[in-house]
Amino acid sequence: MAKHEDLPVPLYSKLDEVYGDGSQLEEAQLRISLLNSKFQQLFGHPPQIYARAPGRVNLIGEHIDYEGYSVLPMAIRQDTIVAIRKRDAGESEKFLTIANVNDKYTVCTYPVDPDQEIDLKNHRWGHYFICGYKGFYEYAKSRGLDVGSPVGLDVMIDGTVPTGSGLSSSAAFVCSSTIAIMAAHNVNLPKKELAQLTCECERHIGTQSGGMDQAISIMAKTGFAELIDFNPIRATDVQLPAGSSFVIAHSLAESQKAVTAATNYNNRVVECRLASIVLGIKLGMEPEEAISKVKTLSDVEGLCVSFAGTRGSSDPTLAVKEYLKEEPYTAEEIEQITSKSLALIFADSASSLDVLKAAKHYKLFQRASHVYSEAKRVYAFKDAVSSNSNEEEKLKKLGDLMNESHHSCSVLFECSCPELEELVKVCKDNGALGARLTGAGWGGCAVALVKENIVPQFILNLKEQFYDSRIESGIINKCDLGLYVFASKPSSGAAIFKF
Repeated sequence: MAKHEDLPVPLYSKLDEVYGDGSQLEEAQLRISLLNSKFQQLFGHPPQIYARAPGRVNLIGEHIDYEGYSVLPMAIRQDTIVAIRKRDAGESEKFLTIANVNDKYTVCTYPVDPDQEIDLKNHRWGHYFICGYKGFYEYAKSRGLDVGSPVGLDVMIDGTVPTGSGLSSSAAFVCSSTIAIMAAHNVNLPKKELAQLTCECERHIGTQSGGMDQAISIMAKTGFAELIDFNPIRATDVQLPAGSSFVIAHSLAESQKAVTAATNYNNRVVECRLASIVLGIKLGMEPEEAISKVKTLSDVEGLCVSFAGTRGSSDPTLAVKEYLKEEPYTAEEIEQITSKSLALIFADSASSLDVLKAAKHYKLFQRASHVYSEAKRVYAFKDAVSSNSNEEEKLKKLGDLMNESHHSCSVLFECSCPELEELVKVCKDNGALGARLTGAGWGGCAVALVKENIVPQFILNLKEQFYDSRIESGIINKCDLGLYVFASKPSSGAAIFKF
């Protein structure tokens, strides 16, 4: 039997195959009906096909996927649905027209040129669709697939993943767009290839994505979190303990990953790369070899573990403590170690050069310490789930690991913010076994592990202690509270619908 990641994205003719029954199915039926009528109203034709991809919540393993380490997310029920119609070659409209059921997003029009550059200085919501469009044609070219000359596409989007929430609204958009474009061209790929492709697609928007968000959106299965491994991408089912639920709560500080990349997300990617190069050199590599071969902290983990072995340990953070100073490094200090300017080291990455322009210093010790300790926590989390301990002990262990993860994200990786700190504290004060920021950070959501029997009261307490003051000050409307705090079980992954 083929492995899950080797199968293509499933094609369904009925919504209940993905949305089950009950209120979730009713909501999906209403959404498809609205998509269909708005599509026909705008374009004069019905869509040919629909694709959907869910958002995700990362339970543990933050900011380590781009360092080559495994992560442990689950898909959530909120998703992005893309309705698409491929125009005939003879039709005069040679544009990509991208509309949204939500009127706050104005219609975006682009040429049908797969080689077009995305204008990163002029951030438009339709750019995420173009990421998938460019990626599809790059893939087709690399595989020698004949997909014909580019033609116009009519597209309409409906998304329920809150934007800027750290729940991967951008990955849900890019994945569903890529799948819709492929389906319109009668192309389908194994999920692992699609996960890799969509990760590369999102880099067109200027974010140096590590691949977790795309992998879980495409590979998720109902009822399971997934341990996602990279190089090669694969997913292992993780059955979470019974009697527990994850509550996702928005800090109401919006995380604009693409807009703030140079000082936040991409800055950390650059700092991790520099930490890995410096460690490689300190542990015996020639500077030129380290610069050319070392891309991530996982690349030098073996050297760090060998060093730790001389101290009777296998913990790579011993090498970090020995060879990286706690004080921030200046560019000049790093260049003395590497014997090469940072601008030359990152010459082939425009987004990294943007980081160098904005950075005043580099915290290599803190970033490496977080990555190595967080990577260990992911496997400790999986081991705790599959251990012979009773449910109570399992839940306590998982909660402790989530709390440690948040502390590391906050103190060592510095990707939290005051609103997230307040929200995580409120969660813990009200009975959460563990709570942590999730997603890139700098805003967005927290995820809390809560016993199932206290979930309604827990959410009510969050409303009173965190959200009520924000409702009163007009930050959100009371009727929208369900969009910002909700319990979630692991949901299903990407799918194609043809009715």
